[in-house]
Amino acid sequence: MHKRKLGQQGLEVSALGLGCMGMSYVYGHRDDAASINVLRRAVELGITFWDTAEVYGPFCNEQLLGRVLKEVPRQRLVLATKFAWRFGPHGREIGLDSSPAQVRRAIDGSLKRLGTDYIDLYYQHRLDPAVPIEETVGALAELVQQGKVRYIGLSEVGPGIVRRAHAVHPLSAVQSEFSLWERGVEDKLLPVLRELGIGFVAYSPMGRGFLAGKIRTPEDLEPCDWRRKNPRFLAENLSHNFRLVSMVNDIARAHDATPAQVALAWILGRGGDLVPIPGTKHLRYLEENAQAAGLKLSEEVWADLDRSVACFKVAGERYQEEALRFIDSTE
Repeated sequence: MHKRKLGQQGLEVSALGLGCMGMSYVYGHRDDAASINVLRRAVELGITFWDTAEVYGPFCNEQLLGRVLKEVPRQRLVLATKFAWRFGPHGREIGLDSSPAQVRRAIDGSLKRLGTDYIDLYYQHRLDPAVPIEETVGALAELVQQGKVRYIGLSEVGPGIVRRAHAVHPLSAVQSEFSLWERGVEDKLLPVLRELGIGFVAYSPMGRGFLAGKIRTPEDLEPCDWRRKNPRFLAENLSHNFRLVSMVNDIARAHDATPAQVALAWILGRGGDLVPIPGTKHLRYLEENAQAAGLKLSEEVWADLDRSVACFKVAGERYQEEALRFIDSTE
């Protein structure tokens, strides 16, 4: 697996990362044994940029990764985790809190659960409107000085917040949803990141698994799967959205690839400063995804796909209304 650089501060990661949220959180039942096998195999494949967060579980996803970290030389992995919420008894989310005091508490908790003495990339998971971004980034800068964090980033923020944060301490990466069915970052956010020399990490690069082509009805998901409540996966939207999968699948069949590989290769082709972090709990899919880094299609094929996607309007918001309020759109 080749490497890519995120930002201008020296952070180098595998070109394809591994989003670990679904191993412990929202996407159906957990299977820790299967997930550990995926993590071990990821190391063998060179997929060593792992993304987690304290809220995944909460806490248990970091603990899961910590079990594997005991087996792997720390320098082989690039660990990213995130903070944003304050938690009550039994891990109950109380609310957003990115105050400097909470940032300091959060990093110590993540370090303990992961079993490491530093985090490679530490993100603010969601913007806290009650705390100026300058105060939060100032606290993150202190963590860098202390050696607890190597690089810092933000998640789901608009260009205005990026500029203000970057002026306090250089950001290495901004993370947001980006895929063939969610391209909202292209017009305003990505140009600003490139102007400032900040890398971009694409989460849900396969449309929360939808672009892999295996989800045709809500019944294909476990009853406890969060996607059943996501607007794009509702029955009235899903059949319409599957037309996008068909476009991707046509290209995949013509080039002996999977739809997931096409979807990931499309992102990798948008620029060397973009890194997708697909997630999976299945070895087969991990190995298939890894091959996306080597998928080469002609410019004509990609141009045809772009034209088709540009003419297609996805049905449904990408989050439920209550979750959309956590997404910053500051210009």
